[in-house]
Amino acid sequence: MPLVVLKTSRPMWARLAALVFTCVAFSIAAHGGAINNSMYDWCIFCWAFSFAGTLLVLLVEVMGLQARAPLSWKNFPITFACYATLLCLSASIIFPLYFVKGQVASDEARDLRIVSTVFSCLATIAYFIEVSLTRAQPGEVAGYMATVPGLLKVCETFVACIIFVFISNPVSYDSHSALKWCMAVYCICFVISAAIVIMCVGECTGFLPFPFARFLSAYALLSVIMYLTATIIWPIFKFDSRHSGSSRRPTICENRYDLCWWDKLVAVAVLTALNFLIYLADLVYSARLVFVTV
Repeated sequence: MPLVVLKTSRPMWARLAALVFTCVAFSIAAHGGAINNSMYDWCIFCWAFSFAGTLLVLLVEVMGLQARAPLSWKNFPITFACYATLLCLSASIIFPLYFVKGQVASDEARDLRIVSTVFSCLATIAYFIEVSLTRAQPGEVAGYMATVPGLLKVCETFVACIIFVFISNPVSYDSHSALKWCMAVYCICFVISAAIVIMCVGECTGFLPFPFARFLSAYALLSVIMYLTATIIWPIFKFDSRHSGSSRRPTICENRYDLCWWDKLVAVAVLTALNFLIYLADLVYSARLVFVTV
């Protein structure tokens, strides 16, 4: 029977704070009344998923079951904390944008939504503090996901998921073969980055028939080149009038409180450039990792 080990630390206090904040956020949002909207469902998922995962991490660490976990405990907690940071951050932006700003609701419902937003922001800060406390320090031996390249992999996959949401609703990549190439870039890089995260958390990198560090460096270089092409191609074929694009926001979008189709095209362009910069930083750190370890 496992013994309960009550060893407090700063990361544990950050997890406890995040646990409380996410619980309050989705509880108050649900108390304010369910909204038939996919963005509302997404925000509830972000808070509930973060709460459940944090509770799992706390239970495993309090009961001292890290050695029995079928995952790499050097990589899993910080990987989850990084994803939870991004999930709560997205909910902190989406929830007030869609359900507070410009919404006609009772004073009580509006107040509850504002409180949910506040606690979502607090949860984001708590998870960010946890990541800052548990990431690898210079000269420290740690799991790959605790290093800067590992955390960047999490950001790469998350940004790609947001791109998929905007690019598929409505579908905006099937009008030209160049745009289909952009979609292929997003998919290929997402799949490989996600596979790297899964292999690190599952401790499967030793099964690769080639050095993992050199693979990371080569993949980062390829991703930078591919995302550079997408960063250039997407704005040309979506905002240049010579390619049936529009550089001005349509008047139909002016009276909307949420994102219209043109706003989503801009979001895809911005997120593509952001992911290019993330992959570029990943390339720099991965190259340093190769030269340090070889």
